Parts: sequence; C-alpha cells; structure tokens
Amino acid sequence: MSEAIRFEDKVVIVTGAGGGLGRAHALLFAKHGAKVVVNDLGGSTHGEGANASAADKVVAEIRAAGGTAVANHDSVTDGEKIVQNALDAFGRVDVVVNNAGILRDKTFAKMEDTDWDLVYKVHVEGAYKVTHAAWPHLREQNFGRVIFTASTSGIYGNFGQSNYGMAKLGLYGLTRTLAIEGRKNNIFVNAIAPTGGTRMTEGLIPPAVFEQLKPELVSPLVVYLGSAACEETGGLFEVGGGWVGKVRWERSNGVGFNPLQGFSPEDVAASWAQIGNFEGASHPADTSQALGAMLTNLQKYVKLG
Repeated sequence: MSEAIRFEDKVVIVTGAGGGLGRAHALLFAKHGAKVVVNDLGGSTHGEGANASAADKVVAEIRAAGGTAVANHDSVTDGEKIVQNALDAFGRVDVVVNNAGILRDKTFAKMEDTDWDLVYKVHVEGAYKVTHAAWPHLREQNFGRVIFTASTSGIYGNFGQSNYGMAKLGLYGLTRTLAIEGRKNNIFVNAIAPTGGTRMTEGLIPPAVFEQLKPELVSPLVVYLGSAACEETGGLFEVGGGWVGKVRWERSNGVGFNPLQGFSPEDVAASWAQIGNFEGASHPADTSQALGAMLTNLQKYVKLG
C-alpha cells in the first residue's frame, strides 16, 4: 500500500469550483485535509451573469463534512484577488487548480469576435492571472503544484470548438514551459484533459454515457497531481469514467535534405510517404531534443562550430 495522500497545512485554490469538476476537486482536496479556496463567479456556461451562491454552497458542504474552506466570487481574470483571498484567509497558497471555463460553441464560419475573445479570456487569461499571482509565493516557499485543465478538443480537435480547442491546447503549451521554469523551485505543473458529466457537457454526450461520467471519477488524479507525493511535471493526462492515460507527442523520423543544395516542393512530394512514416518514431521531451534531428541533418553537410 502506498502512503496516504494528505494536505494538512496546505492551501488549495480551485477555480470554477461551484459545480461539476471543480466542486468534486474541492470536496476531495478538503477530505484529504487541505484548506480550500472555492472560487466561482457563478456565471452561466456561456460566461454570462454572476451568482455567489454556487461557491457558498460548496463551502457549506466542506464545512459540514468537517473541512476548512472559504468562498471566493471573483472572476479568474482578477486572479490576484483570488490569491490574496487565500493569503488573507490562510496565510499561504500551495496548489492552484485552474478549472474555470465556459463554452461558446460555433462553427468557425459563424464565429464572432465575442465568442473567441471571451473563451480566451476565461480559459487562458484567467488561468494565467491566477497562476501568475500565485507563482512568487510558490517560488518563495520552494513548493508548489499547478494543474491546468486542457481538453481532448484541444488535443484532437472537435467540430464547432475552434475557440475552445485553441484555448485548451494553449494551456498545455503554458504547462510545458512552467514545468521547465518551476522545477528548480519544486513547482510541478501538469495538465489534465478530463471528460465529465457536467453542465458544460450535458446534451453533448449521450445520456447513458453522461450518467457514468461522474466528476468524482476525475478528481483523484487532480488531487494526486496536487500532492507532494507526485513528482511528475509537464505531463498531460486524459481522464474520465474511471480511466486515466498519459498523452505524449510522437514524431516521425522524417527526411533530411541537403541544406547546401536546397530542396524543391517536388522533393517534398516524392518523400511525403517517408515524412509521414511513424515506424520507429521518436518522442522528444523538450525543445532541445526536438531540435536534435534538424541539427543531426545539418551536421551531415555543414561544420557547426
């Protein structure tokens, strides 16, 4: 048996925690001993309106179960206020779970600037604002865990979700860079691509499947990623319905042309099958590894210092 995952003396911020996945995350963190800041503006799934009752109800649930929590009703775009709330209430912040999100689904042909901008603002700018405000505190105490919420819509694409897919895969790009920058200060950063039966997915998933995709079947991964026991960083995990899997980039070995002679579009066409051949594919872990194939090809023809 592995040791129990506990969060005594740890403070966790969960955004968008008034319902669905965020609520499940907040309840499970509290059950494991964390002090939780339950953030939720209380707006609609389209990003309209506000209602303080959503966060307040989750706080009441946590306290009724013997846990410790406070409600926060700020927009994630005012991330510094959310972090300050954690500092005022509990004196520190240890874990940030960026969960808040909205949907404004439309085909790209019908997309309006408001649909694009608001999805970006909540998902990307909001996650940036909260994490950026918490970052100096995590660095100073030499400990932190940050979880971003990506999506299979960003990884694989999904009809009618160009704005959402853009935002969600953008968060994984942020995850990868912060994992590199945070490592020396024991700040580990990961992303999840969850599938849960929530108000954001209701009507998009067949009812029989929807009923089985309980948000509580996502939260155990989030709580583990937020713990001191987890030493993973820069990871991307699909999770839902009781299943967890890790996603990684895969790249073909490609084709190297002579950079001194150059190459033509016809050369590309002639090599197209080999360019897309994934037999013996590689899995670069970072930018330096990714550039390795290009440098190896250059060294065949050019003396590089």
